[in-house]
Amino acid sequence: MTQLLKDKILRRESGIITYGMTPPKETHSLEKMAEISQKQCERLQKFQIDGLILYDVQEESDRIDQDRPFPYLQTVDPTTYSKTYLSKLDIPKIIYRCVGKYTEEQLAEWIQADLKEERFSVFVGASSSKQEVQMGLPEAYALSGKLNENLTLGAVVIPERHMKKDDEHLRMISKIASGSRFFISQATYNVEASKNFLSDYYYHCKENKLDMVPVLMNIAPCGSTKTLEFMKWLGISIPKWLENDLKYSHDVLDKSVSVSQQIFEEIFEFGLEKGIPIGCSVESVSTRKVEIEASIQLVHEIKAMMEKKMRSSFVF
Repeated sequence: MTQLLKDKILRRESGIITYGMTPPKETHSLEKMAEISQKQCERLQKFQIDGLILYDVQEESDRIDQDRPFPYLQTVDPTTYSKTYLSKLDIPKIIYRCVGKYTEEQLAEWIQADLKEERFSVFVGASSSKQEVQMGLPEAYALSGKLNENLTLGAVVIPERHMKKDDEHLRMISKIASGSRFFISQATYNVEASKNFLSDYYYHCKENKLDMVPVLMNIAPCGSTKTLEFMKWLGISIPKWLENDLKYSHDVLDKSVSVSQQIFEEIFEFGLEKGIPIGCSVESVSTRKVEIEASIQLVHEIKAMMEKKMRSSFVF
């Protein structure tokens, strides 16, 4: 399966689907950790995804003045969690690395681990200009390119940032030149921002005769007003009309899942029309069972929708 994911990325295919989750908090007992991971493996073994994303969490307290809705808790290192608790899960793991919190020696050691294995990672830069970092993204990309050719690199893209700075596609082009082979967006609830950014990405690549790499648009169900607050704190752009609809809905989770499907379907169709390789990454930002199960169900439905539309597009 690992080679299959790499092939899809390198062939710049549409329809790649992943599931993202945050490792458990460090303070859990070993027994609790084993219980959590067992449940996760049981859920994920039931359906086919191209990759499992494991996030590398940073506090981000210097990114915004507002208090964090949920307290920051240190989580298990994603590589450790993958190897120790998820090894029996035969799904490629995409490990996020917040490169700024590692020294060059620490990151070099991680990059060079398991040199013969096909590995995947998404390098993440500083959450804000105020954040103190030990290493920047350009240095991290250069280090990876020099030390491990079997590490397939991805990067983060933020369509909403394009609304303010109008240069997100140029950031992408720079990261592609540095070695990024795919992108994963921040959770998106804003169709207009996503399509604007993708349009500029498409026409820039077309005019400059550049190959477009896969962009996995992230969708994350919201099951409560508390989760909604947290998503906004994370910087996820939620249009006011949608925020109102979610707040005043009789079933916030059901409404959120329905809207997420509609949003992604519109973005995916936009990509198919232009030949932009769009995929999907689903996650749950909440640890509530009901929200996790909703995100799992969403994977099934998004995967089926993409396959159907790609078949139709191929036929005609």
